[in-house]
Amino acid sequence: MPSPIAFIIPALNEEEALAPMLEGLRAALDAAACADADIVVVNNGSCDATPEVARKHGARVVSEARRGYGQACLAGIAALSASTDIVGFLDADGSDDPKDLVRLLAPVRDGAADLVLGSRTAAARQSGAFTPQQAFGNWLATGLMRLLFDARYTDLGPFRVIRREALDRLQMRDTNFGWTIEMQIKAHRLGLRVLEIPVNYRKRIAGESKISGNFVGTLRAGWKILWTIAKHGLSSEQ
Repeated sequence: MPSPIAFIIPALNEEEALAPMLEGLRAALDAAACADADIVVVNNGSCDATPEVARKHGARVVSEARRGYGQACLAGIAALSASTDIVGFLDADGSDDPKDLVRLLAPVRDGAADLVLGSRTAAARQSGAFTPQQAFGNWLATGLMRLLFDARYTDLGPFRVIRREALDRLQMRDTNFGWTIEMQIKAHRLGLRVLEIPVNYRKRIAGESKISGNFVGTLRAGWKILWTIAKHGLSSEQ
């Protein structure tokens, strides 16, 4: 029988980080009494052994050749079973600490929240994990959301858990760096019950970030986030 809980993990050339990350996730799922959760690794055009590593560690692999974080998330959602009630998202690089999973899952499982966001700004962060450009971008984006939408968030972190029914209502469309902020703006506009919970944040286990690890990636991500805020600010669409 398909599990009512699924976790979507976009992955692009993460063969070195993925194994320890999945091992930590499995241990966290055991602790949360949901060992049967559907772990979906979306191989987003990797040219290394990412899909083989994922399968070896018990994940279900979905292939999405079109590059983009949001594109990978959309492919993962499309591959979910109809019986999936709760969907989680986290990065493949090990920067999200799976031990926080129990606290993020609980409010959604108990019916107290529709969306729970892991906030990296209010908890312990490993030295060097949160770069200055990430901190500035976070501050600017959350400030603009507060100004334009009265949406009071502290972070745009990828580690999040959402009720499937709420996710379907959001009608997510962004295919790259605007994914997380699109979700948060739409959740606010639709009046979803949203909680932010402090989570630990670590340096990636291996490899280089596709965003904060290089200037071009940071610039592209920052521009897309600002464009996404502006687009929703000018639109009456939910």
